[in-house]
Amino acid sequence: MRFVAFWHDLIDHDPQWLYFDSKVVPYAELAKVTQRKIWFVTIRRRGAAILRRLNALPGSAWRRTVIDIHKRRHKNIRYRDETVKIRGYPEKLRQVAVAGLGRDEPTLCLSNNFQVSARELITRYVKRNGVEDALGISVNFFHVDCLASEVRLNVDLDLALTVIAHGCYRWLATRLPGFDKSKPKQAYQRFVATGGVVEIQTDRILVRFDKRAHNPILRAAALDRDCPPIPWLGGLPVAFEYP
Repeated sequence: MRFVAFWHDLIDHDPQWLYFDSKVVPYAELAKVTQRKIWFVTIRRRGAAILRRLNALPGSAWRRTVIDIHKRRHKNIRYRDETVKIRGYPEKLRQVAVAGLGRDEPTLCLSNNFQVSARELITRYVKRNGVEDALGISVNFFHVDCLASEVRLNVDLDLALTVIAHGCYRWLATRLPGFDKSKPKQAYQRFVATGGVVEIQTDRILVRFDKRAHNPILRAAALDRDCPPIPWLGGLPVAFEYP
């Protein structure tokens, strides 16, 4: 609820949906979320009794569908949509047990929304992983957890540069055939961290790349095509040359 209050102060209204782990919010706290008319999806702990009951169900008790999730497109899953009562929550909740998400045991999704389809509910929660991946990239690749200084001006500058750098890598990925969904670290290792020789000529700056397996992709991207004069490079354009 502290996060809801923070969001309300920032956006001037409550969030429409909340997605969180089972260890973050106790079940009794979920009632307060419902009172604010906020839809939520969370994960229920897989107790032994719950798993025994689900495993004992016949195959006809499960439905099948296809969802598009992070890293995997057209993922085939099966699910069981039911209503349950949990301790600490005054009303009944919707439980969608999902098998086929890459875990040995079914994933149990709890929600107070009974209107959307089970497929949409599952997809909504799985997309949370994309947010976590973006945060992980900022920490592991851009080192946003190692800011230059505790002085606020420097911290704000570091964060701004991180956002700009992330945007630059996303732009680069969209220009590389077959790598439009690659993460910044992958784009860096295969394309940015490429050796070569830089030659400053009278009318241009020529970059001769070393021989590498991914050079044909860079050549096809033609990143230097129609490069305008760059003021901070002496007003010269940049041209690429590949072996």
